[in-house]
Amino acid sequence: MAASNLPYMKTNPKIIFFTDFDGTITLEDSNDAMIDNLGYGRDKRREGNLAVLEGTMSFRDSFRDMLDSIKTPYNECIEYLKKNMKLDPYFVEFYHWSRENNVPIVVLSSGMIPVISALFEALLGGKPDDHLYIVANEVESRDGKDINSEGGWKIKYHDDSHFGHDKSLEIKPYAALPDNVRPTLLYAGDGVSDLSAAAETDLLFAKQGKDLVTFCERQGVPFTLFESWESILATTKDILAGKVSVKKVAQEGLDKAHEGANKA
Repeated sequence: MAASNLPYMKTNPKIIFFTDFDGTITLEDSNDAMIDNLGYGRDKRREGNLAVLEGTMSFRDSFRDMLDSIKTPYNECIEYLKKNMKLDPYFVEFYHWSRENNVPIVVLSSGMIPVISALFEALLGGKPDDHLYIVANEVESRDGKDINSEGGWKIKYHDDSHFGHDKSLEIKPYAALPDNVRPTLLYAGDGVSDLSAAAETDLLFAKQGKDLVTFCERQGVPFTLFESWESILATTKDILAGKVSVKKVAQEGLDKAHEGANKA
């Protein structure tokens, strides 16, 4: 596909920043919060997570089962999340910097677009600017019910993949661009569903202490650790200014991770 036909290329950016939402941009996972507090609880959710990690259940089936345990009307779920979710404070700074420096942000999430949109609107203090895009699953009526009624909503998956949303599909057309027009592709994430996306990008920011770090080490995917968006912002600024190469950041990240593993 020609670069001019790709939506995130319309401003000819030097960098496109792809990112997960839950637990990456937010301090907590909004889906986990709903399942733990409005659904069947943390212990049952952890069983489902373990089944996915052990390969006995697909993420798609496990996540649907978890969300189906939430009978709270959709609008009440949104209100609950607005009261309880917080953004990484440095993401707000990154968001404003990226707008001023022509760095599109593309949120690729296993969550649901209406939930993410509502949280951004509440936590950013208004509707996000058009340099921020959201690609995720949808919410739909269960059995023709009003979604704002008891047990009235369910997730509508983005695609047929075992994740329900194969995040790499959104990145591949950009990764395939010729070198003379292809921007640097960055990605931030924390979970297993981010691995396919990370493999398509030039550098992955992987959240310290999360499953994604382990998977990257096993698969040999270049990455650098982050604890907050403070370090992501600093590194992205340096990459854009040409002060540091993506390869150097990835190598340093790998060295640091190995140092940490050797000390443990």
